[in-house]
Amino acid sequence: MRSDIPVDAPLRPIGGSAALAANHSPMVMPAPRELQLGSGRLPVTTAWSVAVRGHDDAQVRAGFARALRRAEERTGLTFSRLPTGEFSLEGEASRAGFVIECAGPSQTVPTLGEDESYTLEVTAVQVVLRAPTGLGILRGFETLLQLLQADASGWFLPTVSIRDEPRFPWRGLLIDVARHWQPLDVILRNLDGMALVKLNVLHLHLTEDQGIRIESRKYPRLHELGSDGHYFTQEQIRKIVAYAAERGIRVVPEFDVPGHATSWVTAYPELASAPGPYSIERQWTVFDPVLDPTNPAVYAMLDGFLGEMAALFPDAYVHIGGDEVTGVHWSGNQKIQTFIGENDLKDNAGLQSYFNRRVHAILARHGKRLIGWDEILHSDLPAGIVVQSWRGPEGLADSTKRGFTSLLSHGFYINFNEPAGMHYLNDPVPAGTALTLEQQSLVLGGEATMWSEWVSSETIDSRIWPRTAAIAERLWSAQTVCDVSDMYHRLSFVSRRLEEAGLQHESYRDPAIRRLAGDTAAPADLEALRTLVDLLEPVSSRRRTVLQLGYSQFTPLTDLADCARPDSKLARDFANGVAVLVRARDDCATRTEAFSRQLAGWRQAATRLEQGLCVHAPRLQAAAPLAAALVALCDIGQTALQALADKRAPQPGWLQTQFTKLDVAAQSVAATILPMVAPLRLLAVAAAEQDRRTQLSDDDWEQHLLTHGA
Repeated sequence: MRSDIPVDAPLRPIGGSAALAANHSPMVMPAPRELQLGSGRLPVTTAWSVAVRGHDDAQVRAGFARALRRAEERTGLTFSRLPTGEFSLEGEASRAGFVIECAGPSQTVPTLGEDESYTLEVTAVQVVLRAPTGLGILRGFETLLQLLQADASGWFLPTVSIRDEPRFPWRGLLIDVARHWQPLDVILRNLDGMALVKLNVLHLHLTEDQGIRIESRKYPRLHELGSDGHYFTQEQIRKIVAYAAERGIRVVPEFDVPGHATSWVTAYPELASAPGPYSIERQWTVFDPVLDPTNPAVYAMLDGFLGEMAALFPDAYVHIGGDEVTGVHWSGNQKIQTFIGENDLKDNAGLQSYFNRRVHAILARHGKRLIGWDEILHSDLPAGIVVQSWRGPEGLADSTKRGFTSLLSHGFYINFNEPAGMHYLNDPVPAGTALTLEQQSLVLGGEATMWSEWVSSETIDSRIWPRTAAIAERLWSAQTVCDVSDMYHRLSFVSRRLEEAGLQHESYRDPAIRRLAGDTAAPADLEALRTLVDLLEPVSSRRRTVLQLGYSQFTPLTDLADCARPDSKLARDFANGVAVLVRARDDCATRTEAFSRQLAGWRQAATRLEQGLCVHAPRLQAAAPLAAALVALCDIGQTALQALADKRAPQPGWLQTQFTKLDVAAQSVAATILPMVAPLRLLAVAAAEQDRRTQLSDDDWEQHLLTHGA
């Protein structure tokens, strides 16, 4: 069972409390390195003019145009445009409402370690944004847009002084377009989301057992036989690269070899380690097909293919995957085993290391550096390779100990549908790390990973956003910026900014709910279904694969689990309220009223679903146990609240009976869970054992609740 309040964590609210707003920092994410908030404000009006000092280039102007459009759409105002051509520096700038000072250009194509720093000064009369390069100016635009706010007097910026730069130079998002195809518009709008939260690497996972998603003119059979017609043309790749570069984002391609190779050998079975024929896979697991490292034709083909791709992707890095090679086909091939013995490679791991060295040399000839997942790490790995750790901190420690620059993705797997708070506290170099200073210097940053087994182009935004903004802050902001409550408070505002930028993590939901409910659903039925969906969370992608074994690449992802969103705010707010309630020593009667009304509303919605859509709508019949579970949960909560209000514990044996019901409600149904089960356990314990509250200190009472509510 997964809870937003783990059984070994203190009972503290973890976000979403409006009452805390007055004590929160400005609604900016990622949090700047240094921020001093003034007491004044700068009115934002159509009378504003803009001036550019120093370097003035197309990237800065295009970035300003995008920022201006978003500001105008949000405010309804029409602002002055940037001046055209040469113009007076001192005289014009002194009168402008917004001054941009750029010392020099960015790289034509973003590069690792490029200066992204900027300063932002907002006074009562003027905004001044300064940066060494155009890239820093772009980052400053995003901060400025998040500072923009309104009250009864109109739109304004708070007076503020900001000095900002990223903690890590590599802040990425992996999007897997191979398992479930994600078309061009998905990539472009997510690049806009990445820019908004200052992520700077798009990692495109382009090949898998389920498909090769890029056009190869040298080896057209790859995309012709391995894609079902769903792939990026080379012109589309150029558009992605250019679109990303305009926003200060690098594009790193991944071509997974030697494993995850079914699509490769579907086109070229002669390169496989076991006899074909092959066809691309339609379901999700780790498959055995693998390239044959002893076959010279493999390297000839990879040389041609990677050379072609190197010309498309200007970034210095190419990812080769290298993960989850089962070795079954290698072990079953006597020729390969003989090769291992004759070349003193010892075992299959040694053979993969041999393969990696050969591919490393190929990439080097094409001017590229190799990245791979943990499994590429071997004693004779060439210098200069980057290791991306997906299996845990131990992998990061091992690779940096051996002197390799490294990235962390373990703990940033957003397809697992974990809460943003969990990702937020996952740090590549946490406080108290065992890594030496030298090892710490080798950690480049990290990447969120959006593996696509269980997402479509309709739902993918809801699995990426807004939680990835929390990861973006972890990779940009100081290590000491780790207040989960404050993060969640700001995250709700950033989510709105993401919507304004075109992300569909919220807008997809209502059409999806109407589709599930059917054409004849009454408005009250739809509202009841929305309530249930808002209280649900999807299980992790791994768990769903186990629960829904018959699903495949062709299965439409339009079920209840696809409507439910990770990290339910409604459930989180309920858990926060329960955490406050069960810790209180004062009279609970007034505190329980709002909870009681909320539970009554949820029960009414669940009852309506039980008697209506769960009977008459074919696609919601599987949700009947969820509606029944929600009714039972609301009843448990109401009884516990009444007991607390009356200061009278329920009858002996009540708690154990409720735990049995809670265990049933905690089971996944239709690949979803009800996260409110966990706080209701705590509420039930608090009600049943309230007599002990006066006998225990606050800390002992919390520990008692956590221990008995597990």
